[in-house]
Amino acid sequence: MKRKILGLLTGGLLVAGMVIGQPKQPLATSAVPVHDPVMIKEKDTWYLFATGMGISVWSSKDKQLWTAEKPVFSEPPTWAIENIKGYRGHTWAPDISYHNGLYHLYYSVSAFGKNTSAIGLAVNKTLDPASKDFKWMDRGKVIQSVPGRDMWNAIDPNLVRDDKNQAWLSFGSFWNGIKLVRLNDDQTAPAQPEQWFTLASRPRSFYLPDSVAGDAAIEAPFIFKKDGYYYLFVSFDYCCRGERSTYKVVAGRSEKLEGPYLDWEGVAMTLGGGTTVFEGSRDWHGVGHNAVITDGDKNLLVCHGYDAKDKGRSKLIIRELKWRNGWPFVTPMPE
Repeated sequence: MKRKILGLLTGGLLVAGMVIGQPKQPLATSAVPVHDPVMIKEKDTWYLFATGMGISVWSSKDKQLWTAEKPVFSEPPTWAIENIKGYRGHTWAPDISYHNGLYHLYYSVSAFGKNTSAIGLAVNKTLDPASKDFKWMDRGKVIQSVPGRDMWNAIDPNLVRDDKNQAWLSFGSFWNGIKLVRLNDDQTAPAQPEQWFTLASRPRSFYLPDSVAGDAAIEAPFIFKKDGYYYLFVSFDYCCRGERSTYKVVAGRSEKLEGPYLDWEGVAMTLGGGTTVFEGSRDWHGVGHNAVITDGDKNLLVCHGYDAKDKGRSKLIIRELKWRNGWPFVTPMPE
């Protein structure tokens, strides 16, 4: 489960990626304090969305210097407060995409340590705050997980389209792993009849009650299609523990969106398989919760990592994602 660190204030920043005092000057990439980042480009500007109060937003012309923008929500969505006990606006793990003239921003609301969770959707015609068309419109709840009913957790959404341009939503954290559900045409709810799949999971201790996240540490799916394969990226092990974080990115691939996803050695990700793509170093503890973007002829992996030289604070990391024999990898973090 997300171990979002609440209440730990350092230098005007909440470690969980919530910007308390927005910096007046742009910050270098290596200093941007985020958790669970995702990026998209509109015209000549990159926009970064991350976990935070109301969803943190940053903008950049070059992916080097980032300026903090106003959060997506000035007030917590009413539906989320009514449905998720304990939610007060700290919103997790956004996902951004563009379709049919609208930017679709999926986001997670959850009670800490429980699968009392939901994924919502907000849309906007533009990401440029200076545009007359700029306005976030909340479409409300898309899916919800309920303790005692569901052995899955409705957080960490990622929108992906299949070969027929049909929208699907992957999501999940701990419990029984990563799920996939087909969405309706306006992307606001599961399509009917409902189609659900399990994409990846890790062994879970059998004696644990359904009500706890457990020890099957897997979360943050991101699906990226390349050269005839769907690549499923997930994060193994534990985030949000500063210098004790063990987060890392692993992947598998499949010719079909619904799987099965196999790792380099042919082990199914539903059986705990996963080929390591990116992991930390002595100076960067735990790197994970990634997105993959295309920038010209390059693919970039976007994630957060814990800076050992700065008391384990979470920072933005952008690295080139390279490919060898059809498999993605990122060169080790510098020591």
